[in-house]
Amino acid sequence: MSSLVQHKCLPSFHHQVCTKNTIIHRIRVNCSATTTTDTPTTATKSKPNANQLIIEPKLARPPIKVVTDANRPMDNDPSLESTWSHRAWVTVGCTTLLISLGESIKGSVDMNMWVEPIVAGWIGYILADLGSGVYHWAIDNYGDESTPLVGGQIEAFQGHHKWPWTITKRQFANNLHSLARMVTFVVLPINLVFHDPIVQSFVGVCAGCIMFSQQFHAWAHGTKSRLPPLVVALQDGGVLVSRSQHGAHHRPPYNNNYCIVSGVWNEFLDKTKAFEVMEMILYFKLGVRPRSWSEPSSEWIEEIEIASQSQG
Repeated sequence: MSSLVQHKCLPSFHHQVCTKNTIIHRIRVNCSATTTTDTPTTATKSKPNANQLIIEPKLARPPIKVVTDANRPMDNDPSLESTWSHRAWVTVGCTTLLISLGESIKGSVDMNMWVEPIVAGWIGYILADLGSGVYHWAIDNYGDESTPLVGGQIEAFQGHHKWPWTITKRQFANNLHSLARMVTFVVLPINLVFHDPIVQSFVGVCAGCIMFSQQFHAWAHGTKSRLPPLVVALQDGGVLVSRSQHGAHHRPPYNNNYCIVSGVWNEFLDKTKAFEVMEMILYFKLGVRPRSWSEPSSEWIEEIEIASQSQG
């Protein structure tokens, strides 16, 4: 007797296969054949026994984890608090941005030129959203905590998929210090070399949006009643990434809506399957599979926070 296991959805290079629904259908088909010999004749006949064909539908659901007081991350976890080092880097990063924007305003006044710097700043804002999406896609799908320079951020983003709400508990400087350090090292040399108001406007706005993208990200996980009215208005107006748009990123198949500044690029990138094309290129050139091609592991399945029931 032979046994054949057939899956309704087979894995392929395309990571959207088997990820449309959170319920994965598996069907087990057991096939057997028996051979019978008729003694009155010399001929031997093989007859498949159709009664032995058994179809066993089976539903396999991803595990649902519930976070209780016993296993949930603590609100006062020291890893969520800002240190003086964090605050120092955010201060330096903000100072660097103010210098860049100040140079742009000063040059615009001296040269009586306003349209070009404003357009350059707008382009910087648009490209910052694209940059945030590419970076978010990369660290979501490739590398681990041992990856040089960005290993800590990769580990943090994997933890974020498991406990999304913790970003709202993370203190301001703790959330921004890594990007503030990067912005400082990139923008400060530009401030020292270039004094053109158009360049400074582009750099200041683009770098500022990238640096504060993690705060925009945190607001996208906040509840509307707890967010400042101005933030809610900016989200509703599409200036900042909205809660509903980013919420789609935290639902299966976890491979869309990567941009976290304004989210203006999300629809275009998802419809054109730009990230999927890049994943295929990387796979065929380097043999590296993105995490989104596999079924969500326990690190990717969101744990649901619930209040513990009071006893008595």
